[in-house]
Amino acid sequence: MAGAARRLGYHWHLRRLMAAHDMWKTTELTPLLRERGVNLSPAQVYRLVTDMPERLSVKTLVALCDIFDCTPNDLIEPYVEAARRPAAAGDAAVVELRKELRPQRARIVDPDPGEH
Repeated sequence: MAGAARRLGYHWHLRRLMAAHDMWKTTELTPLLRERGVNLSPAQVYRLVTDMPERLSVKTLVALCDIFDCTPNDLIEPYVEAARRPAAAGDAAVVELRKELRPQRARIVDPDPGEH
């Protein structure tokens, strides 16, 4: 597979780590981050916990590792997505449509044209 781009993904385990430390609300994380010099708004902390971050500062990552006494590997689990084989032309099933099963066009008729 030379030249094929590898599709990478990752699992974000912040919510699981919070639960393991009996922390159930995102608002509980905000002051702990702030104590470590990471000032995020409540909305940013909520997104950090509930979404998979696309960008994460190293300072925030280090603060999370300190809060939960873990390593970056505990927070981020990378993986390589399984390669999808492109369908070959011969793989598609050919279905013959029978003409006698074709639906007939419906006509809408006004039953009493004088009642409008």
